[in-house]
Amino acid sequence: MKLRFIAIIFSVLLVYSGISFYIGWNGWLLLSTVFHWESAGWYTLAAAVIAYSYIIGRAAYSSPLRPVAEAFKLIGSYWFAVLEYAVLILPVANITAVLLKAGGADKSVYIVAVGSIAALAMAILLIRGSFNAWSPIIRTYHVQIPKAAGDMKKLRIAMASDLHLGTIVGNRHLERLLAKVEEIRPDLILLPGDILDDDIEPFLRKNMSRVLGRLKAPLGVYAVTGNHEYIGKKVPEFIAAMDAIGIRVLMDESALIADSFYVVGRKDKASGGFGTERRLPIEELIAPLDHSRPLIMLDHQPSDIAKAAESGIDLSVSGHTHRGQMMPNHLITRRLFELDWGYLKKGGLHAIVSSGFGTWGPPVRIGSRSEVIRIEVEFVPA
Repeated sequence: MKLRFIAIIFSVLLVYSGISFYIGWNGWLLLSTVFHWESAGWYTLAAAVIAYSYIIGRAAYSSPLRPVAEAFKLIGSYWFAVLEYAVLILPVANITAVLLKAGGADKSVYIVAVGSIAALAMAILLIRGSFNAWSPIIRTYHVQIPKAAGDMKKLRIAMASDLHLGTIVGNRHLERLLAKVEEIRPDLILLPGDILDDDIEPFLRKNMSRVLGRLKAPLGVYAVTGNHEYIGKKVPEFIAAMDAIGIRVLMDESALIADSFYVVGRKDKASGGFGTERRLPIEELIAPLDHSRPLIMLDHQPSDIAKAAESGIDLSVSGHTHRGQMMPNHLITRRLFELDWGYLKKGGLHAIVSSGFGTWGPPVRIGSRSEVIRIEVEFVPA
């Protein structure tokens, strides 16, 4: 088993290195032609450092060089975006260059012109993708639930999933979240998982709880775990940190809000794979509740939408998918989940899946946006 794991890691690194070399070779062709460089020594060193900067940053993170390590992780994260889009852009550029050369074109055309267009396309993707990642929008959904909620006729919810707070997403982006939530002026705030980006250490060290704790709503702030909280293996510490700032993490639990409706929170489905107790099925989780009251459920991964509809959940909110974060990855998430982003009415269930507020890996979004969800709920008893 250990040898198999080593073989897999070696194979991944080999493929990664091959793609990185391919990108670097294309970069050298363009730059050496434009600037008449003859020696590739310094270029090769710089390209290798950039390509392996994320690995370098992770390896040096626990050392006294932590600030430098964080910079390397940021560079490496952007490199992953370059890697994905270079695989799409460069083959087209290379085929075009070969055809132009065969047709008698000069190097100024088949290397410089074609290479410059490819580099410009990459720059546009990274710039636009960074804007999409760091400039959140508010997306609004209106739902009607055919149940009475005490004297409450309407409910306004602010929902933000997948904050991924850590070395890349931090207090500055959290301030943007606060601004959007204040703009919504919600009655209730829901955070359906992946608040952390694996490791709780940067969250604590950078005192992100000071900013996150400013999230306030008259009916409270509720959260659940996502898969990344379990990857970090610090779930009890995470829950304690949330409790300290007034955010209740529901671990297969429910809360009756204002004697009007229930907020139901599920552990993430990853909980069973990290040495902890498996989560309860939805029907078992809500069995003790009064089903004549509205049931609003937080479930990080939108993998149980059909079961939620069958069980009588009225509104479910999820994240996890990031809508692929960088197209064309959305073609994968669309096949993995019945609903990978947006809204779906299934039976009596209103299901809403967010593309998320933060980012995982590259702080780049193409075909998706950083978003905060506003849900306008109207209770209309039959």
